[in-house]
Amino acid sequence: MKIAAITTSTPAASVALAEGRRVVASAESVNARGHAGFVVAALDFCVRSAGWSPGDIESVVVDVGPGLYTGIRVGVSVAQGIGASVGAQVASASSLDALALRAATGHRRIFAVVDVRRGEVAVAGYRPVPGGVIRDHPAELTTRERFLAMLSTLREQILLVGDTAALGRGALSGLQGMRVGRPRYPSAEAIAEAGLGILERGEAPHPDAVRPKYLRDADVNINWERLRSPFHWKDQR
Repeated sequence: MKIAAITTSTPAASVALAEGRRVVASAESVNARGHAGFVVAALDFCVRSAGWSPGDIESVVVDVGPGLYTGIRVGVSVAQGIGASVGAQVASASSLDALALRAATGHRRIFAVVDVRRGEVAVAGYRPVPGGVIRDHPAELTTRERFLAMLSTLREQILLVGDTAALGRGALSGLQGMRVGRPRYPSAEAIAEAGLGILERGEAPHPDAVRPKYLRDADVNINWERLRSPFHWKDQR
């Protein structure tokens, strides 16, 4: 299965092409204001680098958040545009899941953190298992203060990944059993892996049903007709 993966939910935007679990091309940029221009150009670059044509793409996995409003909308819009242009199925994946998948630990409980601004962070908890992770704390939006207070009650070894700088300088001092690790931002390679199971099981929804997961009320207030993607990718076979 030939997959294009996109993540734009954080200041880091990235694109990857994969055949199953094997990544064949990727590109990344850290620039929170330049996602739209980067993603389309990066997709073209990756397709050429991999020796594919646009019509070779069978599936798209897109990071639907949580994260930054504008960035998530860019990724979802481009993914739906690809689906419409070349007939690819479109599946969604979580930025938090992608962070946890790349956390380098075999025994620590993992908490993934995404800065969603306004003094809030999106968080979820995971336990490592052979071949991946299992979420054991639901994704939620919380203030930095509440999240730190919750961490202070835990009596286990914890690995924090994601944009932990959003918690504030010195915020973790005094917390026992706490370690900060990588990655800071989700990658398109991890997004592809996170969505692969959905694609293999044939559970991808209709592309128009893929929606951002902001964890805020704005999720239901977006005028999606007005935000239809202008992205149209002609197959250059």
